[in-house]
Parts: sequence; C-alpha cells; structure tokens
Amino acid sequence: MQEHDQHVSPIKSPRQLVVVVALAFLVPIVLIVLVSQLVTGGPHDRDESDPRVLSRIRAFGTVAVADTSAPKGNLAGDAVYAQVCKTCHEAGIAGAPKAGDKGAWTARIAQGQATLVKHAIAGFQGKGGVMPPKGGNADLSDAEVERAVVYMANQVGTGWKEPPVTAGASTTAAAPSAAPGAPTAAPAAAAAAPAATAAVDGKKVFDGNCVACHGAGIAGAPKFGDKAAWAPRIAEGVNTLYSHALGGFTGKAGVMPPKGGNGALSDAEVKAAVDYMVSAAK
Repeated sequence: MQEHDQHVSPIKSPRQLVVVVALAFLVPIVLIVLVSQLVTGGPHDRDESDPRVLSRIRAFGTVAVADTSAPKGNLAGDAVYAQVCKTCHEAGIAGAPKAGDKGAWTARIAQGQATLVKHAIAGFQGKGGVMPPKGGNADLSDAEVERAVVYMANQVGTGWKEPPVTAGASTTAAAPSAAPGAPTAAPAAAAAAPAATAAVDGKKVFDGNCVACHGAGIAGAPKFGDKAAWAPRIAEGVNTLYSHALGGFTGKAGVMPPKGGNGALSDAEVKAAVDYMVSAAK
C-alpha cells in the first residue's frame, strides 16, 4: 500500500506558478482601487453652496493703504536730529559739535538761540567747521530746523523751548486690516502705484539736498560741474561713487555723510543725484 504524500504542491507547472504570482500582486491592487473610489468618489456637503466654501477658505483681512498726505513741517526736534543732524553731530564730522559734548557747545550756545538757528537754516562756514543749510536737507521747514537746534542745545542743559507743533500734525500709519467680506481700499492702493514707479529726478534731489555742499565745495565736496575735481572720483567708477554716497566716506580730500545727511532719501534718489552730478562733470 502506497503512503499519501501530504507535502505535494498544488502547483504542477511553471505556468501555474506565474499565474499565482500575478494574482498575488493584482488582487490587492484592485481591492485598494475599489476602496479608494468608494471613499472619494462621491461629493461631500452637497447642501453647502460654493460661496460659503470660498468664504471659509479666504484669507482673513486685506491690506489697505493709508492716506500719505500727512502734514509736513511738524517733525519734533529729536526726529529731525535722528533723520538729518545725527549723521554729522554724532561723530563730529566736518567740525560739527557732537551731541551732548558740553565743551564743544559752550561757545556756540553763548551766541544765543537766534544766531544758532540762523546758521543752521542758512548755513555757516567758520574756523571750527562747516554747517550746510538745513543740514543738507532743504525739505525741512525753518521751524523743524529750529526744533533740532533746541533739541541738541538742551542735551547740554540750556533749557530752550522748541517751537510748538501746529495743529493737525499726524503721522502716516498702516490702516488696520478689514474683516472678511469688508470693502477694501483698492482705489488708494492704485493711486499710490504710479508714484512708486515714477522715474527719479536727479536734479530735483540735488537741488533739495546736495547743493548745500556741492554748490560751494563745502567740507571738501567737489563743486557741481568742476571737471577737475570730479575726474579722479569718476575714475573710481560709478559703483564706488554710489557706495560712498549711500554709506558715507571720509578721506583726505573731504567728508561725505551717508546720503548727504538726509537719511530719508531712498537709495534710488541718492544714485540719481550722483548720476546727475557725474553727467555734469564729464
């Protein structure tokens, strides 16, 4: 009697082996596809309209541009000092008395507030140093210049009074973002766009800022249109001139405060002024 072999495989040929292996791969894949179709195939929240969905996923708040026509001429003394005067008076550039240096300010304060303010507004050149008109920023009002003078004088204990700020002074601030669904200030934003893209007038920047020093050659500044004075500087390359004008420069020939002493100027405005002066000296 023959003994039955319990370990005989039901696969009798290579073809059967290939079929079994193929089924082992295909059956799970088919099952996965069917399950995924069952889960994701139908639409969700059929009773919810598209506008409601869009309102939920919309970003919270919108950007609004505030009115940029804030009154001018009302900067306080400390603000004018930080924007303009600090460039020279913090480091003593071109003989400027350092802020808080009582010894340097004593003789000047003895001349009186009216004289110091006059020199600051109109400019002054003496043995001790050079003061360009309005610190090189012609956009400042006379009252703003006086406030800056009083602010620096008070650092050494004079107790002078700054001219009062007129009514209606305000600062430009970012408008709060609106809630979802609220109207936006699109017209204001559109109106601001042309100003940002307008070409910079180098002559205008020069007349309002650079002429204070470059018009008369103050503090070693090369005079406007003086080809001999500008030639060695132009030879250094325009990028070097840009760098010195933007970041400031002190050399044997003179001193260039950063942005001509007017920190409110943009880089583009400073470069436009440099281009204008260079073109006039070629």
